[in-house]
Amino acid sequence: RLLETDSKSLRSVNGSRRNSGSSLVSSSSASSNLSHLEEDSWILWGRIVNEWEDVRKKKEKQVKELVRKGIPHHFRAIVWQLLCSAQSMPIKDQYSELLKMTSPCEKLIRRDIARTYPEHDFFKEKDSLGQEVLFNVMKAYSLVDREVGYCQGSAFIVGLLLMQMPEEEAFCVFVKLMQDYRLRELFKPSMAELGLCMYQFECMIQEHLPELYVHFQSQSFHTSMYASSWFLTIFLTTFPLPIATRIFDIFMSEGLEIVFRVGLALLQMNQAELLQLDMEGMLQHFQKVIPHQFDSGPDKLIQASYQVKYNAKKMKK
Repeated sequence: RLLETDSKSLRSVNGSRRNSGSSLVSSSSASSNLSHLEEDSWILWGRIVNEWEDVRKKKEKQVKELVRKGIPHHFRAIVWQLLCSAQSMPIKDQYSELLKMTSPCEKLIRRDIARTYPEHDFFKEKDSLGQEVLFNVMKAYSLVDREVGYCQGSAFIVGLLLMQMPEEEAFCVFVKLMQDYRLRELFKPSMAELGLCMYQFECMIQEHLPELYVHFQSQSFHTSMYASSWFLTIFLTTFPLPIATRIFDIFMSEGLEIVFRVGLALLQMNQAELLQLDMEGMLQHFQKVIPHQFDSGPDKLIQASYQVKYNAKKMKK
């Protein structure tokens, strides 16, 4: 459906340009330059979506670069589905059947739903549509993957998907993320993969920020105290949504590497302050200061993340 409306609006944009020979945006408006940029990015993303198979094969690098700059809001639903290849999954047809079944995790899911995006209009009212569809997707997943069932934290990811797309599509994307993006391993009951991520991240700190590493050790300030939620919710419980969603765009395109990059960039930017603080002070800093450092926009953080030296071979080792 989205693909159709996107291509229709793209045709109408292109059509009106051809017919009138001028831009759709009135050039007298003060923000006409910005509108031109928005319009151009609309047309560009419209083309990418319509010619996805070709573009992905031939222009993978350019698509990555564009995603790093942020996917326009209107295109997120379809582009996320395309990035993780979730647009034609057979499991989608089982969704309505799954909802008729009973899951052993229902009580747990119900309990947590009210705590997921409690400030967000779509989710904050008890028994609202948002809470209902969030419950549906979480329940359906817990029935498909009995080993993981329901894991706290995953509702933030599903909630973000539901802000962009209908529940069946959100369910398919979530299944893909769990299978192909290491998330299922992170959410398994043993959480061994989370331990591995913490270890890898700690090694990065030791290598790139040795002074901070020693300070953390001397204060018994363990990586898991501040970084577990970064990995489990891809920063959705750390930053305001506009910033977390931009990081999530890149996660959809490049996987968990972005969490390591952003995490290390945050520590680099805050190293001077953290070195002055004890354990309690550091916890406060992570909870109160860091979340609002990029309220003016995430570009600075994303640029810093790509200055971080990330060695995939070393991480694997």
